[in-house]
Amino acid sequence: MNTTISIDKPHRNPFVRNLLTFFLNRHALAIGLVFASDSILFGSWVAHIPHVKEKLHLSDSELGLTLFAMPVGLLIMNPLTGWVISRLGEAKACFWSAVGLTVAVLIPLNAPNPAILAIGLFLMGLNAALINVAMNTSATNLERSQGIVIMSSCHGMWSLGGLLGSGIAGAVIALHVSPSVHVAIMSGLILILTFVLQPLLAQIPSSSRTETGEKTGSSFVRPNLDLLLMILIGLAVAMGEGAAFDWSAVYLRETLGASSQIAALGFGSFSLMMTSLRFLGDAIIPKIGSKRWLQIGGLLAAFGLFFAIALPYPATALIGFAILGAGCSLGAPILYAASMRVPGIPPAAGLATFATFSFIGFLAGPPVIGFVAEAFGLYYGLGFVAVVLLISAGLARIVNLF
Repeated sequence: MNTTISIDKPHRNPFVRNLLTFFLNRHALAIGLVFASDSILFGSWVAHIPHVKEKLHLSDSELGLTLFAMPVGLLIMNPLTGWVISRLGEAKACFWSAVGLTVAVLIPLNAPNPAILAIGLFLMGLNAALINVAMNTSATNLERSQGIVIMSSCHGMWSLGGLLGSGIAGAVIALHVSPSVHVAIMSGLILILTFVLQPLLAQIPSSSRTETGEKTGSSFVRPNLDLLLMILIGLAVAMGEGAAFDWSAVYLRETLGASSQIAALGFGSFSLMMTSLRFLGDAIIPKIGSKRWLQIGGLLAAFGLFFAIALPYPATALIGFAILGAGCSLGAPILYAASMRVPGIPPAAGLATFATFSFIGFLAGPPVIGFVAEAFGLYYGLGFVAVVLLISAGLARIVNLF
């Protein structure tokens, strides 16, 4: 079955050629839409965090502690992802985790108290962990089976989903639509899309069995030095992403006094820059080099946060979050792919181990920012993440990427 719409001859421009490879391949686009669906739901949720914080009368530290329920769910699920995927296959794992996420995301917006909020976030963490490993593994499987490069574009779809989710959220906030109604509609649409994509995902070769047909359930491995360095850099990049996801709106709204509509654009500006570079990443990375980009990206991301802090105005903060998005853009595609090439470590185990710790940075970073913000102010909370990103740029100089 031919899954790619052919074009007369390859385009000379590598950026255009890589984008055509991705968007004209039905299987690649299906995986990309899974990435986008995941991020749309998260983008829809994070834009309403200030609303939930105000509704439940939470302080910065209380919000930070409650947000920690999501990484707890991730920590519980991630060691089981290999076992689950080995039995369901990547396609079914993507399907059921997406269904679970569409249900779980409804809970936080309707939570009557912090306990129910924490339960909803915990369930989101469980499903986010599974879909994260399943969709990245599906992308790698398709790359290997068809000899194409789509990882950065898939992560670009994830960023595009976040941009779309936060943009729609900003619009519905301006129209005074109930957050609960907004997220319910988005959840329903993603649920329909999930059912539509399932047949295409099921056609992608699965790595849930070895070449001998034996099921593989390895989902965690003790990292060697190279994988450990990747994890530390991934933690920093993920903390930068988490800062934009969970705290950009709060920073703009409560610290800088921006309107709710402008506050919702904080994550939007971050996602816009990240999305643009990720769609170009499959062509950029070979030209600049993965290792060199990790160094440049860490410095850019740190500068973006320092810029947003040093010039505390809504307009400059939006620029700062955009620069943060540029710096963080290609870290995940580079490191996810590299974690599956570490000598002596099975690809699935390397990916799951890296995904576990890097996603902890994404989910646990925002609560840490909350604790620092409660004690010293949100300026210092974001500044802490900027310092961590600077350290990651230094680590990128010594890491081996295979």
